[in-house]
Amino acid sequence: MKRNFVLISLICLLFVDKVIAQSVTVEAKIDSLQIWIGEQAKLQLQVAMDAKQKAVFPLYTDTIVRGIEVVETAKPDTQYLNNRQRLLITQEYTITSFDSALYYIPPIPVTVDGQEYKSKALALKVYSMPVDTLHPEQFFGQKTVMKAPFAWEDWYGLMICSFLAIPLLGLLIYLIIRIRDNKPIIRKIKVEPKLPPHQAALKEIERIKGEKIWQKGHSKEYYTELTDALRTYIKDRFGFNALEMTSSEIIEKLLEIKDKNAIADLKNLFETADLVKFAKHNPLMNENDANLINAIDFINDTKQIEEENQKPQPSEITIVEKRSLRTKVLLAGGIVALSVTLVSIFIYIGIQLYELFS
Repeated sequence: MKRNFVLISLICLLFVDKVIAQSVTVEAKIDSLQIWIGEQAKLQLQVAMDAKQKAVFPLYTDTIVRGIEVVETAKPDTQYLNNRQRLLITQEYTITSFDSALYYIPPIPVTVDGQEYKSKALALKVYSMPVDTLHPEQFFGQKTVMKAPFAWEDWYGLMICSFLAIPLLGLLIYLIIRIRDNKPIIRKIKVEPKLPPHQAALKEIERIKGEKIWQKGHSKEYYTELTDALRTYIKDRFGFNALEMTSSEIIEKLLEIKDKNAIADLKNLFETADLVKFAKHNPLMNENDANLINAIDFINDTKQIEEENQKPQPSEITIVEKRSLRTKVLLAGGIVALSVTLVSIFIYIGIQLYELFS
């Protein structure tokens, strides 16, 4: 019985050691098994272990093996697995070689809690650049820096900015002068002198008379323009809107102001105009002339006397205003905005010139 107990204990210890040994795995791999001389590759060393264990990776200062140099050692990357029960640590080395050969990389050791574990061995093939030794004359030395060909596309931005900077600079100088002199703003407003009603009406009738459209067979247009001139005069002279009234309504309104004899000829003129416009009446030549004279006589008989001596209004008014605070603020804001824009343009031009000629 005692022998059996000892045998069982030894088997259990071996099994526990084997389980513990299997709990740590070390794996090494290279991202490229073949490289050119001077080309770099990444050697990755991974250790999987329990979260409570501690691992110590090998520290390479110059080479892993003879002929394979270590360019850089990255910071280890740690990752928890299995609900933070396991730990995966990845150590990356950047390697290179300057001699062509097939290199053997022996198993890489990693120490975990004082016990050493090793990865599998690796191999790295380094190729040299093919050289034509039979034609050495085809080997050329270092070439000089080529001068870039001239291209208009490289100068478009500079030309646009230069042409834009000139008017902006002129505008900036103008605004600076304006804000420094602080002169009042002088404005001149042109005023069209308003003619008295009888003068405006006679001027319009003179135009109608000069065109002589009734002689061309356009009687309707002639009487329409003539009556419109009279309606406008009546509105301005007597104060009621004759433009929106019929001929009979205008005559009735005038009868309240004037006697029948004063507007008898005007009544005949409006009646003739209505016949021409609505009944296609074709008046005689002397009738058209008589109605034109009647319109002139009506205006002269009913015009106001004071209008004759009325002085014409000035054709131009000069207004002098002091510059307001709002105008000063706008001028100052414009100066600041233009200054910033011009500085940006000049900086851009300087950078472009430096890049083109450097």
